Amino acid sequence: MKSNTPLRALGALILACGMAFGFTGCNEIEDTVAVVYVQNSLGAPVQGAEVRLFAVGSVNQTFIGELRFDTTQVTNAAGSVSFNFSEYYKQGQAGFAVLDIEATKGSLNGIGIIKIEEEMTNEQTVIME
Repeated sequence: MKSNTPLRALGALILACGMAFGFTGCNEIEDTVAVVYVQNSLGAPVQGAEVRLFAVGSVNQTFIGELRFDTTQVTNAAGSVSFNFSEYYKQGQAGFAVLDIEATKGSLNGIGIIKIEEEMTNEQTVIME
């Protein structure tokens, strides 16, 4: 009677390779998003406010760094605006950015900062006065 041992070993090897590929082959990168909510001093959303997110490089007493990020959008009816930074994020990078926020509409102004963590939706509220 012939033994099925070589056939079983080959089958087990194919199964093991398939399982290994299944566990490591699909590491999907999530979006890296910043959402800024703009409110007035009463807590009501401010529609049509211009929101600028930016970051300045290294700064010392004799040198002001150049802008690394500088993007502007306008808030929607709910007083929010969303910025997608997924194209700037590289998988495996440790940390992403801390950005300054400037919001303006007419004579109202608001400032803040937002820490952008990779592969997450990061949120911050700015109060305009």
